[in-house]
Amino acid sequence: QVQLVESGGGVVQPGGSLRLSCAATGIIFTNTAMGWYRRAPGNQRDFVAHISSGGITDYADSVKGRFTISRDNAKNRVFLQMNDLKAEDTAVYYCHAQGYISWGQGTQVTVSS
Repeated sequence: QVQLVESGGGVVQPGGSLRLSCAATGIIFTNTAMGWYRRAPGNQRDFVAHISSGGITDYADSVKGRFTISRDNAKNRVFLQMNDLKAEDTAVYYCHAQGYISWGQGTQVTVSS
């Protein structure tokens, strides 16, 4: 059974930083590409960042240069370092394992002064 558990969200001021973590179980993590997505209130779930099994990364234009996705294969975890946060980054953030249909519960990120 695939399980994805996100953590690390919170309330931060504009310009601040947060580091999200996602623990994955029930998948062969080393062979699986992972992604981060987000859903702002009233919006659909949007792509944020992706990391291949080999560590190649890709980002949405809106977060390039501010967010960094990484993975720890020994711990079955994927991370999202978010710097220079803006109000428009406010959303529930989800991780996703490519090829699987399961989603975690998400973690709320709120950027507000």
